[in-house]
Amino acid sequence: MSHELVRTEARTVGIAYLLWVPTIFGFAGLHRFYSGRWISGLLWLATGGLCGIGSLIDLVFIPRMVSDVNEGRDVW
Repeated sequence: MSHELVRTEARTVGIAYLLWVPTIFGFAGLHRFYSGRWISGLLWLATGGLCGIGSLIDLVFIPRMVSDVNEGRDVW
């Protein structure tokens, strides 16, 4: 069995911000799925981005989320 590392394409901050835009229309969490944060993405989707508050805060944290996934840091 081969133990090669699987390299995925790097995520970009611009795409993450574009995926944040549907939050305005009530479809929150796409940017979190893109950043590899599946559990919080589901939470955002189910709660409307924590009633919009979490999504607004994410505007500041999106660059860090993208950086984390690009550098291979574990995210939940």
